Amino acid sequence: MVLSLVLPLQVHAGKFGKGDASGTPGQWYEGLPPSYVDPAKSPVVFIHGLNSSSHTWWEENDMYDMAYQNGFETAFVDLYPTNNMWDNGRLLAEKLEEIYHHFGEKLVIVGHSKGGIDTQSALVHYGASSFVDRVITLSSPHQGSELANLAYSSWAGWLADIIGGKNEATYSLQTGYMDYFRQQTDVHSYTPIYTLAGTSWGSFGSSLYWGGLYLSSYGANDGAVTVKSSTLPYSTELQVGNWNHSEIRTGRSTFSHFSDYLYETTEDLQAKNVSTFKNEDYLSAEAYLRGGHYKGKTIETFSVEESAEEITINWISDQKDTNFTLTDPDGSKWSSFDTKPDETIVFEGSYHHTLTVDSPAAGQWKIEAFSHNENYLLAVQFDSLLNEAFNLEVDRDLEVSFSKKTPAQAMDGKNVKSIINLEYYKNGKQKSRRVKWDDLDGTSSKKLANLGEGVYNLTIDLEGKTQNKNFNRTIVTSVYVDGSGRVIK
Repeated sequence: MVLSLVLPLQVHAGKFGKGDASGTPGQWYEGLPPSYVDPAKSPVVFIHGLNSSSHTWWEENDMYDMAYQNGFETAFVDLYPTNNMWDNGRLLAEKLEEIYHHFGEKLVIVGHSKGGIDTQSALVHYGASSFVDRVITLSSPHQGSELANLAYSSWAGWLADIIGGKNEATYSLQTGYMDYFRQQTDVHSYTPIYTLAGTSWGSFGSSLYWGGLYLSSYGANDGAVTVKSSTLPYSTELQVGNWNHSEIRTGRSTFSHFSDYLYETTEDLQAKNVSTFKNEDYLSAEAYLRGGHYKGKTIETFSVEESAEEITINWISDQKDTNFTLTDPDGSKWSSFDTKPDETIVFEGSYHHTLTVDSPAAGQWKIEAFSHNENYLLAVQFDSLLNEAFNLEVDRDLEVSFSKKTPAQAMDGKNVKSIINLEYYKNGKQKSRRVKWDDLDGTSSKKLANLGEGVYNLTIDLEGKTQNKNFNRTIVTSVYVDGSGRVIK
């Protein structure tokens, strides 16, 4: 193994691939130099993502091996695993200057997931752009993460608090906060950026299946990040491939797709192949959420409308061995749930207990859960025509508007009601507001309270009737309100 031959430099403070499994923020490691250093090849610096470390590039990953075998000098940086892009950007800028002086030439950066955002922060806000030729991002959520929105939603609070899903990193990855970051960053970004994205999240029961299913209403995704979020209006998209969020960082999956851009002599395509990007307001209406904490036993109910062709029940929990009984309106029961640990990263430390039911009976369903002590989030995903029957948007004045879409005739608008839970955070303190909206058909919009500048996480619960049966949905989104009280878009 090449890794066993790597000798660290003392200034890097640590042995390559050894020590704390979580990495030590501020340390960086140099890979084994190739036998011949081709002056046309740039040194490559690899940056890890959320809840990760530099080890991600060589443990169960051949990315380092492939870079070495292809004659590239390499370096690997450890950042804070759960800090925001400002802390990590500042730290990374210091390390990039050190690495630049060590190699004596400009660098190419390869960043996985949030590592791409931390990299852009270092270049734009902390003066590191003079050390870097170009950046390659592997499924980086440049436009934010809907899973981060979910972690800060009102229903996921119990679970996210317990498993550590709420931290500076996930807070900053909410789509609303990323709108703010993009406003501060994009007009000053001059270093060429190349992106890769994945579209695979596996089959039922795989570790990224639920993340992919939840995100599918926002478009193609790799189980953790959507393809849409992986791009920037001024980046060049190199490849969208059949990779999940873990596979995209491996050498065998993607090295060949970006290796041509690791050369100093490569002509940048920035001005020739600009990515097309349109930031559309699209709020998913495919899921129903509930959550909380209980001891011993709890019961949750939900409604299924006639047009539902399939439902997937996902009980996300801090417990592995929960027992369940799912009962449909006709009295049929299910108790065999598939259990897998989370790999979406945002809900790391939790377990997904999932079950899919084809052609579900319309009416009220019941799920009973049994555990000694459990924090949970119930997510019911619907495959139904009703998913496309209405649209909710948040405008620049913090006004939520409701409109019916095709097939609007399947829904009785007069019976649609909503409760909007608003979570606002400022300097670590949380403010919550609840707004009732009893007639969405008669009152097409609802103005929300301005609580000050910052991120507003909105959990919008909907209930109503189709022609014959009840339905329910939950929509989660976030926006950033600036100092003048306007939503950044």
